[in-house]
Order: sequence, then C-alpha cells, then structure tokens
Amino acid sequence: MLGMAVALSLLPGMAQAQSNVVIFAAASLKNALDEIATSWSKDTGKPAPKISYAASSALAKQMEQGAPADMFISADLDWMDYVQGKNLIKNDTRFNLLGNKIVIIAPKDSKIANLALKGDDLAKALAGGKLSMANVDAVPAGKYGKAALEKLGAWSPVKGSIAQAENVRAALLLVARGEAPLGIVYSTDAAAEPNVKIVATFPEDSHPPIIYPAALTKDSNNADAKAFLDLLRSGKARTAFEKQGFTVLVKSNSST
Repeated sequence: MLGMAVALSLLPGMAQAQSNVVIFAAASLKNALDEIATSWSKDTGKPAPKISYAASSALAKQMEQGAPADMFISADLDWMDYVQGKNLIKNDTRFNLLGNKIVIIAPKDSKIANLALKGDDLAKALAGGKLSMANVDAVPAGKYGKAALEKLGAWSPVKGSIAQAENVRAALLLVARGEAPLGIVYSTDAAAEPNVKIVATFPEDSHPPIIYPAALTKDSNNADAKAFLDLLRSGKARTAFEKQGFTVLVKSNSST
C-alpha cells in the first residue's frame, strides 16, 4: 500500500533530519496536489513536499499510530473529525478546502451509456460482473457511494457484487483495466483516467456533501508547512484544483 509504505519510511528520527513538508492526502487529490507541489518547489526553490496518498481512513489511522506528517487533507469531514478528536491537528488551521461529485464509470469501450441508478437498474447493467468501489465502511468515496445507492434503492440488489478496493484510485484502476464493468469514483478521478468514461452522476442530495478539509498536524514545526497550507487557498492552487474538476470552497487569498 503506497500510503503505508511512505508513512512507515518516515520514521521519527528521519523526520527530524529532512526538511521537506510531509503531507498525508486523500488518494483522489494526487493529480492536482502533485501539480501544486511541483509548482511551489519551482517557485520557492525549496524541496518538493513528500506526499503520501492513500484512503483518508488509512492515513488517519497512521497518524494515530505516530506516523509523522505536517498536514492532513481528508476526503471527508468524518476522518478529520476523528484526528481532531484524538488531538492530532492544530484546530485553528482547519478549513474546508474542496468539494467533489461521485459518478459511475465504465471502461472507455463499454457499450453502457446513460445508466439509470434507481432500483435494480444498476444490478442489471452489471450483468453478473462486479461493481468496483472503495471500502464502503471506512473510505470516504466508498461511504458516499453506499449512502447514495441506499438512498436510490439500488444497494440491496448490488451489495453482493461489490469489489472493494483500499482507496478510490484502486477502484478506478479496476475499471480502467477492464477487471470490473462498472465502478463508483469521484468525478475528478474519472477525468484523470483516459481509459474510463462516466455513465451516470449521482444526485447531490443522494449522499452527504463531499467536503475535503485540510489542517496542519499538532506536532508539525515545519515553517514551510504553514506556507504550503496558505498556498492551497491561492488563485494558483484554485486553477489547479478546478482544472481537475474540484469545486474550491475557500475564497482565494492574494497569492497567485
């Protein structure tokens, strides 16, 4: 697991020796955040942040176990609430950064198009295949997807056909490779993968609002971490996020 591997490599003793900002971020942020981090490093001459991408649930648990990080960006409020409840973040630095949508995807060459979502429509479209989703009990994308399916009366017909992945990008990959005929991911993930297409978008009122909060960790003492967190509110970051399809929830600061 990429996130775990990165986190476990950053042992406390090593964390003291390195000057990079260490960020734990939801897997769905990879394209946008990599672009922002590369640009920041080029503009400032500072080392690029070390970013560990994984499910928000896995990252929160790693933080609880003592994995060092300067910043946490979750794909839902629940896991940020969790680490805040464990006194692992600086509460006054927390803010809601982004919004997103969840969609159903199929392989690019699939004959499925304009899929109906209510009742057993989805189960019929699967035709005995698997529905690829992030873990429905812990990972935000999976939790949002399950909630939406339940609201639309489509969960019971498909719950025995779920292929659960460790994070949303892993769920995306199963569909991109043709190993699952359909999957539930964020619209931003679908936009980042040329081998899939969107065949349905969930109504926004079918699941809790998709919100990505960000915060500095309680033990971070890296001055560059605060600067990078501020950058996420900038117009330059807004452009990168919006290019990937995110909705930016914060007003841009004066940075460009």
